[in-house]
Amino acid sequence: MDLDELYQEVILDHYKRPRGAGLREPYEGESHQVNPTCGDEITLRVHVEGDTVADVSYENVGCSISKASASVLYELAKGSTVEDALSRLAEFTELMNSKGRGEADEETLEDAVAFTGVSKYPMRVKCALLGWMAFKDALVHATATPVEP
Repeated sequence: MDLDELYQEVILDHYKRPRGAGLREPYEGESHQVNPTCGDEITLRVHVEGDTVADVSYENVGCSISKASASVLYELAKGSTVEDALSRLAEFTELMNSKGRGEADEETLEDAVAFTGVSKYPMRVKCALLGWMAFKDALVHATATPVEP
């Protein structure tokens, strides 16, 4: 099995068995995002305790890339510090904007490296980033602080 096939399997696994799906309480921030290009939608909630992302929950409809990316985001963000989650968000966004030339750090991005090939297809990049942008927006609402990157 080559690397592309392995990455496809990772994406399919997250699509078929999404982690963290279903909206939960408590939460401090919520965001609803839509990709009008393809019709993907997500409502994402974030629960923050101190400087820790205690939970990320979501409901989404859309393509396998969009749904799998939200599942991967859940695994990377839940239990991490807000700072670490934002660092991974920046790293994933950079990878998605690399047009296929980026190199992902498997140690920090874990299953998100499976989306490396998606960066070659601009229309699919929006699908992969939808949940991550909802997460960033929900964090703004949760912390009432502008969030960089």
